[in-house]
Amino acid sequence: MSIKEFLAKILAKYFVWKIKKWSKRPIQTQRKVFRELIFKARETSFGKDHNFSEINSYGDFVKNVKVKDYEGLSPYFNRLVNGEKDVLWPGKPLYFAKTSGTISGEKHIPITKDSMPTHISASRDAIFHYINETGKTGFLNKKVIFLQGSPIMEEINGIKSGRLSGIVAHFTPSYLRRNISPSWDVNCIEDWEEKVKEISLETMKQDMAVIGGIPPWVQMYFEKLKHLSKKKNISEIFPNFQLFVYGGVNFEPYRKMFKNLIGKEIDSIEYFPASEGFFAYQDSQKSNELLLQINSGIFYEFIKLDEMSLKNPTRVTVENVELGQNYVLIISTSAGLWAYNTGYTIAFTSLSPLKIIVTGRSKHFISAFGGHVIASEVERALKQSLETIPIKVNEFTVAPLISPKKGLPFHQWWIEFENTPKKEEVEGLASTLDKNMQIQNVYYRDLVEGKVLKKLEIIVLKKDTFKKYMKKKGKLGGQNKLPRLSNNREIVDEI
Repeated sequence: MSIKEFLAKILAKYFVWKIKKWSKRPIQTQRKVFRELIFKARETSFGKDHNFSEINSYGDFVKNVKVKDYEGLSPYFNRLVNGEKDVLWPGKPLYFAKTSGTISGEKHIPITKDSMPTHISASRDAIFHYINETGKTGFLNKKVIFLQGSPIMEEINGIKSGRLSGIVAHFTPSYLRRNISPSWDVNCIEDWEEKVKEISLETMKQDMAVIGGIPPWVQMYFEKLKHLSKKKNISEIFPNFQLFVYGGVNFEPYRKMFKNLIGKEIDSIEYFPASEGFFAYQDSQKSNELLLQINSGIFYEFIKLDEMSLKNPTRVTVENVELGQNYVLIISTSAGLWAYNTGYTIAFTSLSPLKIIVTGRSKHFISAFGGHVIASEVERALKQSLETIPIKVNEFTVAPLISPKKGLPFHQWWIEFENTPKKEEVEGLASTLDKNMQIQNVYYRDLVEGKVLKKLEIIVLKKDTFKKYMKKKGKLGGQNKLPRLSNNREIVDEI
């Protein structure tokens, strides 16, 4: 065992002990974070506009600060972009994280001197949990690669701006710096297809132990490696590959395909990072639950998903959340986001410590026929359906067909398969998938049984269809994700 590995085990034990101290006291921890945020921001423009000096309780905060999304806070964001200081948080931001959805335009999320360290520490703590639980440290002496956006940044009125993953690349821990791939020059390539090719050429002879990134883009990397090396699977290229770190999308729809690509089962850690904050991470290999980061300068509020359409939905804190309920995640942070609607939906699986699963995005759902179908339900239904059918799915999205030329409306699944399936295989998958969807969502079942909807249909797409779509939209690679479902046909009509 190297000195690095020995020290890593000691540090892992220490940090896990520290984390357990605050995670076992969620209410007290969040109350402390709330008080600190309000106090520090009381002299900012936002603090003065919303009477922070008079806020003495959470109830006062709710009365003074309404829930807003990016557009609602845009007057303040615009002032930051124009170079003003003390707008949402004391001073000026260190960075602007550029972010964009598949449909929405570009946004600039502030990252401050106080919030930046929390993005780094959460990633570190996830690895320390892994080391402490498994005792595995060998990867610290081998190569690590994170497929991420370019670290090149532009300046906006003296503030550096770039993709979050590119910003984080500037904060690689010293103990990993010599192990990290790809090289700086290759990482700076903007064109994603060219970048993946160059990364593959550069890394295919390296002793890779840890690979991280968003699953569809890591899949692209694996396939390029196989093509260039002429090897059967990734384990033949990287025999010491032992840990996959991912975030951004649910890994379950990809798990079966990744096992085939890699050639063996490996450990994995799920992160829940966003430009707005690093919210949670998987702290155990025994469960896919994510430990909510309640001691990272983020104060959390939650609104039930089915109340979001109300004029004044009920806002609750960690003191009043319920297990299994779908909530929209609302945050106030040391980056200067206040009662900010992240658009993410989560459900609690544990209340002490606070653990969650990510269920989707509040804007990504199908409710065109009355039943509110969300991302986690379609992902679980597909995973269960593929357990008994030898078909590999690369990517998919779901959209409603409200006015078909003939018959009842239905949900249309646009699926890209690894290999083109036979007609009877598609029909079998559609039948099994519909049964599992009825189990996942009782409202969907009622609509089918009540003859409001007919059973779902599958549209078979050629391989790389979604990759071409994302490339056309300028969203190939990096942090970009394809929405699993939508309440309209904008995506599928373009495809």
